[in-house]
Amino acid sequence: MDKPLVGSLKDRLFPPNAPPAIWLLLDPDHDEPEALAETAAKAEEAGVKAILVGGSFIAHDGFDDAVKAIKGQVRIPVVLFPGGSRQVSKYADGILFMSLLSGRNPQYLIGEQVMAAPIIKKLGLSHLSMAYLLIESGVVTSAGFVSDTRPIPRDKPKFAVAHAMAAELFGMQAVYLEAGSGAKLAVPEEMIRMVAKSVSIPIIAGGGITTPELAAKAATAGARAIVVGTAVEKGGAGVLREMVEAVETLEC
Repeated sequence: MDKPLVGSLKDRLFPPNAPPAIWLLLDPDHDEPEALAETAAKAEEAGVKAILVGGSFIAHDGFDDAVKAIKGQVRIPVVLFPGGSRQVSKYADGILFMSLLSGRNPQYLIGEQVMAAPIIKKLGLSHLSMAYLLIESGVVTSAGFVSDTRPIPRDKPKFAVAHAMAAELFGMQAVYLEAGSGAKLAVPEEMIRMVAKSVSIPIIAGGGITTPELAAKAATAGARAIVVGTAVEKGGAGVLREMVEAVETLEC
């Protein structure tokens, strides 16, 4: 099933000369499809530029239903952020085809990707190849536990830089620096800054970004997109507009 996109998924997510963007991550395990769709609609109204759908561990059926419901309520890209090969849906605009390069577990380096690739090709989903780097955040996150991998130490940004360089040499289109869902500490600004300066591909930062100030710091350091999830689950969609304003008014 071909998706009628204008330009590549990368072009849609990272338009040339656009200011840093806020993306919202929705976990289908945390709410019903109708409620997720309502949150997505409020996020779009607040100025969010993309909706990510997925989670590290999804125990319930209805992933397709959630993606379809969200897609029916917004015009911004609805992009899969899969925790595994089962989280693929024909209703999405595209998928972040990612490899957990910070870990050494072959299942999440290449195993899940091999299982998902034929499905993605069959559906004709647009994709963005992406390196997924877990960063130490002060707590064991779902992503770290499920993948059975250790995060990159937050006080060793050179490790993150080396992984990002490897991703770029592999031909990947973006690097995601992830503190994890429910992180106590966001990815350090200095780490974002060093990674952004070391590669020419876009940097995404997520996890532990709960305030407009933290979002602005990540954007100033070089993140082209800031992913928010837990903050909205706890406090509602109202914080999104403040985050959008905080990053779009920066002179990065």
